[in-house]
Amino acid sequence: MQPRIAQVPGPLGIWELVFSTLCFSCAGHEPEAGSHAVMDAQSPFGAAFCSLPGSLVSMPQGIVRVPGGVAQGPDLSWLHVPIGFCAHYFATVKTARQLRFAPGGDLFVASPSALTPGGAGDGIAGIVVLPDDNHDGFADANLTFWDGTPAVQGLMFANGSFYFQNDTSILRVPFSAGDRRPSGAAIPVTQMSVWPQASEHWPKVFDIAQDGTIFVTNGGSESDLCAAANPVRGAIVKLNPDGSTSKVASGFRNPIALRCEANHNVCLAAELALDDSNGEGGREKIVPVRAGDDWGFPCCATHNAPYLGFTYHDTGGMPDCSGVSPEGVSFIIGRTPFGIDFETGRWPNPWKGRLFVTLHGDAGTWAGARLVAIALDPMTGLPLSATDRPGVTTNPDTLLEFATGWDDGRQQHGRPAPVAFAPDGRLFLGDDQQGTIVWIAPLGLAR
Repeated sequence: MQPRIAQVPGPLGIWELVFSTLCFSCAGHEPEAGSHAVMDAQSPFGAAFCSLPGSLVSMPQGIVRVPGGVAQGPDLSWLHVPIGFCAHYFATVKTARQLRFAPGGDLFVASPSALTPGGAGDGIAGIVVLPDDNHDGFADANLTFWDGTPAVQGLMFANGSFYFQNDTSILRVPFSAGDRRPSGAAIPVTQMSVWPQASEHWPKVFDIAQDGTIFVTNGGSESDLCAAANPVRGAIVKLNPDGSTSKVASGFRNPIALRCEANHNVCLAAELALDDSNGEGGREKIVPVRAGDDWGFPCCATHNAPYLGFTYHDTGGMPDCSGVSPEGVSFIIGRTPFGIDFETGRWPNPWKGRLFVTLHGDAGTWAGARLVAIALDPMTGLPLSATDRPGVTTNPDTLLEFATGWDDGRQQHGRPAPVAFAPDGRLFLGDDQQGTIVWIAPLGLAR
């Protein structure tokens, strides 16, 4: 197939946009490679998602904007994605803390008003549905599916129902593809108040494993004391058939994210460890959900490594960390892995089949806020060893930086928070400060 060439007027002059089936290049009046000047372009991308008006396409010479789009949408030219991908504004939902796709393809968003560390806390105290019935890449409207839930974060579709969090309660309503209002009253599933809860770490997130097990997270507290006889507080529990819950794994401070992989019986959680503990051996973690694992908090940074200076509050002496599970994926304390989801196999290499993780960034500066992609073992579905901690060596190809721009020193673009892959292959990304929701796609992804 011969490339098509379109003459493209733009603020930097006339550009030739050379397009073929899956690749393109630019010629003519070109800015320096890697620049982020934005040029309007006629879309040559056929029936791909990146052809939709308002798309910002990353090219070797800069960003090309497909004309049209929502006039009131925010400028996304600051958002850096790899060459060969596009970014597109979708909607604004205040304090977007969780994204889940319903059967039928509608995007559901948790928008809490209860304050939790890192979020704006200005949500609608409910759950929003964002349909796109005309398939133009923008949400048609913000529809309130459920209200009156200030402390809502966990969302899940499973077993013909929509599950959601209301503070310490997990509820469900019957759900059929296309529902945009509840079809019935909320049915109690379980009450998490049986697990001691920290007021600041109230979010509960949950997912269903390949074998049908539903796992739910419960936060601990920064002020939890290291004791030889520690009660279980920060934990991941499983939902039993009678509605009770039982401990699966412990030693968590704030397990903020949980997702299960479709092709393996693997669930992963993001653990936010002890604040300001970089100098004490601390690290944020991505960990598998396995029965009996202890991830160390509040005594241990990791396997055989107590936090420096910590002794047992009740008995004295050095904490025994020999039973703490060693993590495979870790981040600098404060980078704050916040959202996780699995690419479904529709993206090109090296991004195909990876775990995507949003890093919320340091409190107060948002340093390190970005989206990264971690390689998975194709046989087990578990992440390969990876870290961004200085002085720790792993294969650099295992952890790849995918999207950046939030960490600009000015805190102008919100913080990346929830992430979810749509059934059509697009990655949707939410921001819990400004409420912006965007989607990202490779050029070859067809509508």
